[in-house]
Amino acid sequence: MGRVPGGLSAGLVRTARPRQWVKNGLVLAAPFAAGRLLTAGECVRLGVVLVLFTACASAVYLINDARDAEADRAHPVKRRRPVACGQVPVGAAYATGGALAVAAPVTAALTCGADTAGLLAGYVLMQLAYCVWLKHMLVVDLVIVTTGFLMRAMAGGIALGIGLSRWFLITSGFCALFVVAAKRYSELVLMSGQDGDVAASRALLGAYTSGYLRFVWQLAAGVGVLAYCLWAMETGARPSGLLPWRQLSMVPFILAVLRYAVFADAGSAGAPEDVLLRDRALVVIGLAWGALYVLAAVNR
Repeated sequence: MGRVPGGLSAGLVRTARPRQWVKNGLVLAAPFAAGRLLTAGECVRLGVVLVLFTACASAVYLINDARDAEADRAHPVKRRRPVACGQVPVGAAYATGGALAVAAPVTAALTCGADTAGLLAGYVLMQLAYCVWLKHMLVVDLVIVTTGFLMRAMAGGIALGIGLSRWFLITSGFCALFVVAAKRYSELVLMSGQDGDVAASRALLGAYTSGYLRFVWQLAAGVGVLAYCLWAMETGARPSGLLPWRQLSMVPFILAVLRYAVFADAGSAGAPEDVLLRDRALVVIGLAWGALYVLAAVNR
């Protein structure tokens, strides 16, 4: 198999998945949900946590690709990854990933406190356990990936000492499960249309049925929407004469879920970051939701 153009450094960066760093933007979720105006110091700390979580996620990607190089070669898309195609030696991927996995929690302990360092260390250990063992356990693999998204969403709040409400956790958790299950469903649809071995391309993928994964993402989407609506209705009291901005934010939130479900149902949600960044309708809906949420926070 030929090498992809580019040196080792470029390959390591590609293996760290820069396009998926957008997921780490969830670190900003808790402060945004709390509607707090941050001080300059808090903004700096939040930025540090964002960088450190990106480092942790990159470490996991590097180690995962080193372990899965052989299986990735059976996948129609993943076989182009730098480790799978030979651009990055397996040993280099392990070494770089291990260094980032240690450095990020240590830096967090020095700059953001023990709780944030513990969260990052827990994330790395959980994801490494997933790479080695947990991804071979049916359903548990979905829960672990979902928990990774939820930990991202919690990180900013923990770093700044912001309380995490039950509605925030429920909505974030089930929306994450929706995205994860839709991704697995799309991967299964893709591999079913290829000549390659489904089970060889991802552990346990061949053990799922499309009907089961469809059920999971539909259930998760429904619970996520319901939780958000209940939260908006419960906390949306407003001073006299002001529009119910928080309740109005339910409209773009529901539209965003319905729009994403179009891609999930078509089996084209295998790369969530591409769907979120490239679909103009989703971008517009997201901006509308953000504007309404900001208005709700300012006028509460």
